[in-house]
Amino acid sequence: MHRTIDPAILYFGTPVILISTVNEDGSYNLAPISSVFWLSWRCVIGIGTASKTGENILRTKECVINLPSVHQAGAVNKLALTTGRNPVPGYKQQRGYRYEPDKFQTAGVTSMAAVTVQAPRVLECPVNMEAKLASVHYIADDNGDLKGKIASIELKVTQVHVEENILLDGYRNRIDPDKWRPLIMSFQQFYGLSSRLAPSRLATINEDCYRNTDVIAVRNKRSVGY
Repeated sequence: MHRTIDPAILYFGTPVILISTVNEDGSYNLAPISSVFWLSWRCVIGIGTASKTGENILRTKECVINLPSVHQAGAVNKLALTTGRNPVPGYKQQRGYRYEPDKFQTAGVTSMAAVTVQAPRVLECPVNMEAKLASVHYIADDNGDLKGKIASIELKVTQVHVEENILLDGYRNRIDPDKWRPLIMSFQQFYGLSSRLAPSRLATINEDCYRNTDVIAVRNKRSVGY
């Protein structure tokens, strides 16, 4: 029997990402986010506009989307309740956040240079996606308390780097879902994926059928150099 409820959050399960950005002074910020989804080579994140990550993306118009696996849960957890904003915004103070100027050191991860953006990649994450700002849409404009405080940010991926050990055998450009184990957040708790449950009919479609002009444009730019 279904029951009508009013949960405070609706995080039924999404991948965790670590977004790296550049601060005003040239230092780096790194923040975990779990409001994220992809369509083709576009990534959409949901983020509070008072966050340092949101501020940096809107200012520099770029970032790196780093995907931790289940093996990086500890590093992600070390970033919990930290912020790059100083002073700490009031709503984050109420939730126990503290200011942390060096997020990479706090997480115990290593920064490495990207190719198409100034923001750094996270070496320990099996997947790094360099990206540039495409558009911003503010959420909840019909709510006076929330108006201007939440944004849906569309990011255009410009370069993808992955660990070779998660590639599908015999393919250069395909991830093996049986090898890739993303870190999942569901109602504020960490989870991983189990083994494959059943064959998917969707998988009968050749993956290259989804390749569009976004992907082709990136390949063309790479061939002539950014």
